[in-house]
Amino acid sequence: MIALAFTLLMLALILLRVPVSFAVLGTGIVGLLTLGSLPEAIGVLATAAPTSVMSYTLSAAPLFIFMAHLILLSGLADSMFDAARTCVGRVRGGTAVASVAAGTAFAAVSGSSTASAATLASTSTTQMIREGYDPRTASGLVAVVGTLAAMIPPSVILVFYAITAEVSVGDTIIAAVIPGLCIAATLVLTLYIVFAFNPSAAPSGEATSMKEKAKAVVPALPIILLFGAVVGSIYTGIATPTEAAAVGALAAFLLTVARGRATVAGLRHVMVESVHTSAMIFAIIVGAHIFGHFLTDTQVTPKMVEWISGLGLPAFVIMLCIGLVYVVLGFFMDQIAIIALTVPVMLPVVLELGYDPIWFGIFVVLLAEVGLVTPPMGLNVFVVARAADRPAEEVFRGALPFAGAMLCMAVVLLVWPDLALMVL
Repeated sequence: MIALAFTLLMLALILLRVPVSFAVLGTGIVGLLTLGSLPEAIGVLATAAPTSVMSYTLSAAPLFIFMAHLILLSGLADSMFDAARTCVGRVRGGTAVASVAAGTAFAAVSGSSTASAATLASTSTTQMIREGYDPRTASGLVAVVGTLAAMIPPSVILVFYAITAEVSVGDTIIAAVIPGLCIAATLVLTLYIVFAFNPSAAPSGEATSMKEKAKAVVPALPIILLFGAVVGSIYTGIATPTEAAAVGALAAFLLTVARGRATVAGLRHVMVESVHTSAMIFAIIVGAHIFGHFLTDTQVTPKMVEWISGLGLPAFVIMLCIGLVYVVLGFFMDQIAIIALTVPVMLPVVLELGYDPIWFGIFVVLLAEVGLVTPPMGLNVFVVARAADRPAEEVFRGALPFAGAMLCMAVVLLVWPDLALMVL
């Protein structure tokens, strides 16, 4: 009961807009003191920072973040959208499909859902509305497409999950490729289902010649090559995820210089934002480390495994319930915080049910990302609403069918785990 009480206290603090890292850290410290272990609390505080964040593998996260911000500075995202729009824009709904394609490609080098959504909103959303698309569908689609950055490698959240679950970072990143592409395809399918009910919301674009298509594709090639270099080196074993992240960051910097975007002000902004994001993640890790000690002292994990095993329910039903928990948590909490706080507790249960830990990471990240496009937090929705100058309520309503498509893909992944594991 004490573990449940302090977990609810932590959630209440987060809902009151207390920074996640402080809410988790404070709850963990008070929890340890409540158990009457002052020496242990002091010892955990003294060792939490060095033992939880001083990791060679974890250094891949800030490097991927740095790479993503450099790609944003380089302006390559605009090139991806222009290339996709030129290639498929003439078909009905082509610009919307191009937004999904550009978002998928940009996700492959950004690793940040909100950054991806903001970038696409300022380009594809405004272009779709200008062409006569339903503003609700245009803005909602982009908000959901932004979540692909968490699923398609290199993903900072997947790196963080792998470290938290103590599984291979490389295998976790590679396992997300096929599910990520399937989600993108599902979004396109959902898009045309929406258009079937409202044909006027999907105008046709302009036809372009093969020469124009080839000319548009050339500026987008660096992103494709960068993705191939990063993910390909991990998949083939040529480089570790950290080494691949370093190479990707260097390549992104050279691309930014080559495109004439490497100004002093721009690079300063990139470094500040990268440090800010990395520090936020590391602070959550330290807080989760302390809260994890508290949960360990309460013996909540073995008790939960024992209780669930005694229910006698099919593993599929239990996993549906666990999935529902992650969807609900996504409504209120940051995805990094969700993984840091729940994976150490939930993973033993999942392993007891016979599921693979790498598969579970893909499943968890997919469900947690739904929270980025659903109320009340819906961070991607507010990012798109601000960037595209649209009402947040409109974006929420437009994102609803695409969020439903993501949940359907989560069920498919639950029914067919090999969708993620077949490439390993």
